[in-house]
Amino acid sequence: MKKTILLFIVALFGMNGQASAQGYYFGVKGGLSIGVQNWNGFERDPLLAYHGVAFIENLSEGNRFSLFAQAGYHQRGSAFRNLFFSNVFNGGFTRAPATEFIFNNASLVLGGKQKYDFAKDTKVYYLFGIRGDYTVSTNLGKYELFNELNPGFAIYPFNTYEFIRRINYGITVGGGFEVALSEFVGGLVEFTVNPDFSDQYRQPAVPNVTDPFSGELRTLPERRIRNLTFEVTIGLRFLRKVIYIED
Repeated sequence: MKKTILLFIVALFGMNGQASAQGYYFGVKGGLSIGVQNWNGFERDPLLAYHGVAFIENLSEGNRFSLFAQAGYHQRGSAFRNLFFSNVFNGGFTRAPATEFIFNNASLVLGGKQKYDFAKDTKVYYLFGIRGDYTVSTNLGKYELFNELNPGFAIYPFNTYEFIRRINYGITVGGGFEVALSEFVGGLVEFTVNPDFSDQYRQPAVPNVTDPFSGELRTLPERRIRNLTFEVTIGLRFLRKVIYIED
């Protein structure tokens, strides 16, 4: 992996000896994340969250194709929504607040962008990247007491890094618009889809659990959770331009 990153950085600033001579773009971007998760084949409700990213991108001749590297913070996960409980005061039903399962991940993406002229000072592009995530923390601790008091239900994932995978991988695909605001400053609007190819959470079958209804021992089935995140992003791009002056 380290060799891959090193080769990518060399390519980023040294394509044909031209990119380093012209300069590069760098910037920040962020926005809304919509996370969904597959729990053993069943889709959960979306999690509304956010992300923030810093990036760098080489400047190729004509600004048609570029390589980029970006690192950022992303909230991934899912939620339970539209749960109702009986209201003892008026005899009706009250909607419970959303139950959210959040994985706070640091993410690194290495990829490329293909660009096309769209309008004056505007380009449209599509992108593809290889992504690696590292899970920094989760909010599963808030459900730990419920799991301890109700082991037979096993509704929520367990708050243990024996089951939570710290390192995950996937791809990032999408597209967007780049708008030049001046010679050295630009803006962007981007939409990406970020599927994981590995499980964020993997819990083996748990035997000898007491069924809360029958009192008999049973085995909790294996639980596998995988992320899929949609992101809407806005950002600013800054050009670091190198100018050679002949004596």
